[in-house]
Amino acid sequence: MTLKTRFSLTARLTTLSVLMAAAGAASAQQVVIGLITKTETNPFFVKMKEGADAAAKAKGAKLLSGAGKTDGDNAGQVTAMENMIAAGAKTILITPSDSKAIIPAIKKAQAKGVMVIALDSPTDPADATDALFATDNFKAGVLIGQYAKAAMAGKPAKIATLDLFPGHPVGAQRHNGFLQGFGLASNDAKSNELAKPAEVVCMADSFGDRAKGQTAMENCLQKNPDINLVYTINEPAAAGAFNALQKAGKEKGVMIVSVDGGCDGIKDVAAGKIAATSQQYPLKMAAMGVEAGIEYAKTGKKVSGYTDTGVTLIAAKPVAGVDSKDPKVGADLCWGKK
Repeated sequence: MTLKTRFSLTARLTTLSVLMAAAGAASAQQVVIGLITKTETNPFFVKMKEGADAAAKAKGAKLLSGAGKTDGDNAGQVTAMENMIAAGAKTILITPSDSKAIIPAIKKAQAKGVMVIALDSPTDPADATDALFATDNFKAGVLIGQYAKAAMAGKPAKIATLDLFPGHPVGAQRHNGFLQGFGLASNDAKSNELAKPAEVVCMADSFGDRAKGQTAMENCLQKNPDINLVYTINEPAAAGAFNALQKAGKEKGVMIVSVDGGCDGIKDVAAGKIAATSQQYPLKMAAMGVEAGIEYAKTGKKVSGYTDTGVTLIAAKPVAGVDSKDPKVGADLCWGKK
């Protein structure tokens, strides 16, 4: 090999080393963001993951995702958080399954310099995370309560509430907001206790699940067959409630109101199964969270406090004095399968 050839080869190897080092540095500098949802199957969280993934790709960031096995699986969320920190995530977005039990894991993450943002569901207390991007769940409840009150047109209400499960902030805020919107005695937006005025003749936990919602509604009808208004924590529970009412031959005499705004739920509004629902926007929550994570990685600036990601009342039949949009608008903005 000639001296010239050796020099040329050495130059090429040096250039290749520099390029490899540069590539490695670029890879090391890629922003890593974690997203932990309550479950992987709920269409709400599927859309949230899609929104986060799209926002991360658009900005050149890497998204890690994880979830609990079921709603309430705190241990699964803790494991996902620990794995993401080990993988280099500097921001973690989370929809807490257990608003209190997750806090020690959040504090450990923050102690390592990780920014933690809650999406959709706050922790208890809410300031345990650096920030919260979510629907105003109390307002969502108020909207469907106002609608139900106007639609009942003075008819005495016998109400069943198909709630989430005890102690969860989102469940309490929607429930209590609904009661306030209907003009009944209620708790404020900061309370995690479910109010129970005399007009509420049955309260049952649905865990936001269709099958459990149907069972809960069947049990409520056994206790009080004269129920004429049903509030549900979400649209899967509402679908279960409708099935129970239909089996009992009571679906035409009972009004159902709910919260979510998923595509299946909007179809149920259009079909008259749900009278009205408050639509929320999980894709927006996730995209905002990713953008905040990228900003933190680049500048060290953290977001803080609560950001309202919006809510819209969707109803097939408008009522006087209550602002709502029709199912077509809801379908244009819905999440899940269309």
